Amino acid sequence: MNGNETIGRFAPTPSGFMHVGNILCAVIAYLSAKSKGGKFVVRIEDLDPLRCPRTAARDIIETLEFLGLKSDAPIVYQSERTKAYAAAFQTLCKVSQIYPCYCSRAELHGADVIRLPDGGILYPGTCKTLTETQRAQKVRNIKPAYRIAVPDERIIYDDMLFGRREQDLAKDCGDFIIKRSDGLYAYQLAVTVDDGEYGITEVVRGADLLHDTPRQIYLQRLLGLPQPEYLHIPLVLHSSGRKLSKSAGDSAARLLKHRSASEIIGAIGFAAGLTHEIRPMTLNGLIKYYSADRLPHDNILLPPELC
Repeated sequence: MNGNETIGRFAPTPSGFMHVGNILCAVIAYLSAKSKGGKFVVRIEDLDPLRCPRTAARDIIETLEFLGLKSDAPIVYQSERTKAYAAAFQTLCKVSQIYPCYCSRAELHGADVIRLPDGGILYPGTCKTLTETQRAQKVRNIKPAYRIAVPDERIIYDDMLFGRREQDLAKDCGDFIIKRSDGLYAYQLAVTVDDGEYGITEVVRGADLLHDTPRQIYLQRLLGLPQPEYLHIPLVLHSSGRKLSKSAGDSAARLLKHRSASEIIGAIGFAAGLTHEIRPMTLNGLIKYYSADRLPHDNILLPPELC
């Protein structure tokens, strides 16, 4: 892969079988990269091996390959990348303020917290100003997580679908965790390191991660990594209008038993606004219809054929 080509990626978390919303995201990531003559790669985000068994990852990979979504490079597993994250963590300790946080989930979700758009909370900085003596007392009974202190800085970037986006790190994000109390490195750090190291030039993912993007851009700057382009896809809904949920039986496993790959790809192209009718199509046949401008800005309602 040369330094001038587009490299897009699909990075599922194998905590269960994919639903159609995940597949739609993978298809858009593929089409976006291939429409520019680029590469499409797959990364398995199995940071927590207890939640993400390798069997689930295998099911996802087999589903992607059934649909023609084959990775153009060896598949990367985050569970095998701990050394790279540890090195980045050490770099951050040198170029920014990293501090241990001893707050429990219950303490962080009190009545007076400020809720963030992604469902999290604005960390009040409780542990940021602890003295060494106070930290020594707490560490006797509590294993800390580690947060990165963010400046009062506005991150601005352009999303390929949602346009100009802005976030004030201090007011709209707050100090965030880069290493968990169980010793695992956090999503924000891992995804930043992986996108940078593997030369990802565009990131296609769900709009639920719009709020996370400025944190990753901030980490990219601290670590000297390039900033990819971003395209966030609107929420994908069941044909009835409800949110997709694996607990509600929205696993794509049933769909794969009753529909051919070309039928699924064709229906996804229609749902994503790329075509005006539902008809069997291959991925390569759908590429010529792809444009980010055609994607809906509102929620994507799946046709009954995909439910």
